[in-house]
Amino acid sequence: MKIFITTIAVFCAGLSFFVQPLIGQIYPGQVPSPYQSIQQNSVSNMGAYGDTLWIGPGMNYNVANELDWHIPEQADSVVDGRGRMFSIALAQDTIVAGIGYNDTMGDESVQAQMGIYISTDGGLTWEMSDTSRTLDQPADTTIRYGGQDLETVPVIVPQQSPPFMVDFKGDVMFFAGWASGIRRSSDFGQSWERIVLPPFRLDELDPEQNYEFTIDPRGDGESNDYLNFMGFSVLIGHDGTVYAGTAGGLNISDNALYAPADSIRWRHIRRASAPRGLLGNWITSIRKNPSDRAVWMTNWVAISGEDREGIVVTRDGGDSFEHHLVGERIYDIGFRGSTIFAVGNNGVFISPDNGVTWEQQKRIHSANTATKPNTTYYSVATAHERVWIGTSDGLASTVDDGATWDITRVNFPLDGQNQHQADAPNVDTYAYPNPYSPRQHDIVRIKFRNEEHSDVTIRLYDFAMNLIRILDQQQALEAGTYEAVWDGTDQQGRKVANGTVFYEVDTGSKRTIGKILLLE
Repeated sequence: MKIFITTIAVFCAGLSFFVQPLIGQIYPGQVPSPYQSIQQNSVSNMGAYGDTLWIGPGMNYNVANELDWHIPEQADSVVDGRGRMFSIALAQDTIVAGIGYNDTMGDESVQAQMGIYISTDGGLTWEMSDTSRTLDQPADTTIRYGGQDLETVPVIVPQQSPPFMVDFKGDVMFFAGWASGIRRSSDFGQSWERIVLPPFRLDELDPEQNYEFTIDPRGDGESNDYLNFMGFSVLIGHDGTVYAGTAGGLNISDNALYAPADSIRWRHIRRASAPRGLLGNWITSIRKNPSDRAVWMTNWVAISGEDREGIVVTRDGGDSFEHHLVGERIYDIGFRGSTIFAVGNNGVFISPDNGVTWEQQKRIHSANTATKPNTTYYSVATAHERVWIGTSDGLASTVDDGATWDITRVNFPLDGQNQHQADAPNVDTYAYPNPYSPRQHDIVRIKFRNEEHSDVTIRLYDFAMNLIRILDQQQALEAGTYEAVWDGTDQQGRKVANGTVFYEVDTGSKRTIGKILLLE
């Protein structure tokens, strides 16, 4: 379903009488069953080069939209360890991936930095630029900038410093590491240095000027200065301009790529500090459109009551900005020529005319399945004219700018033998997730086999074998594997009570029984 973002559409979306339709149907398209599928359905980040796509957090990759997905065997920290891919940047045969993990501090779960994985042979072999090379030493209480020493709080532990975004050009790499700020390596990951950004209150940083401030990302005191020391995104532009996004705005440098660290100049742009300015000071993602070299970025709220969410674009190197999708939380932006894709909490937003107009797809449908109603859309990448969308409910891809979609999920074939369980049994049907919670999972999927050309009906019964619901009947399905979905309600739209629900797949010549444990 496509919705044009107009005043009428926004008004209608807020009306209290709008009712979510019941979900219960059999999809007519066959479900492929590759031996090697993606490892998990939540795809938080991705990158593409040519016809190859890499997805995180599990570092799966795919070439030319093949059914089988691959795992880099020598990336041990991810394949066999607790590491997860937080970010990735690609060039010909070169892969730079930011690796982190989830840890605990006190009673809280925090994201931590592990290091930067580097491959120069397309992912066959890997070298880790490890955490000890990217963090400070306890004695690093000052940092040289211009002709003076600035006080700094050293970041000596990996917690709260995950590599949220990486980029590189030649031998120079950057990563944005939250508490670690912005780090740079000029020797392809062998050593790293901390890059000084201006405090929140300053509009620029010039090595010819004298300053008195402390580089402290902890947020101590009444000032918001710390916000611009917390790195979240980084991008190297086509002309070598470096863009660094923080919780305190956008920083632009014309010499950060090659100048000594103590001589880097920055322009600092905050909300409303430039024509039309930013929407919000927290810049979570920065992307460049290869077709026209415009720089797009996502804006989140950093200062309550002042910032707004949405996306902005600059076409003149940061002198002016356009605002788009104001009020939407957007996680990532991607491009296919002049078509712009923005993904977030409320679906996929597509602009066919470089940002002039936008269409919204709240759910993605394919011939054989659909994303769940409450799916979050996290990431975008374009691999050889195919645009990929990473979601909390699998991968979606399109070659026609969203007119039609393919959806890829973790696969457990009915005929057993898969990458997850080599000795898996051969079955005719199963339901997943199982146990199933409508509140937690939205829908349960029923995978089944149709052995010959026939009509198919699925009926659901309670433990006493009372009929609960009949899913949409499909006419004349060919032999193959299919999927049905159910939202935990009966024929009248009422929630079904906790307990065992039996389902019957009737293909005319054969009836197959399965069960679902429903737990609200």
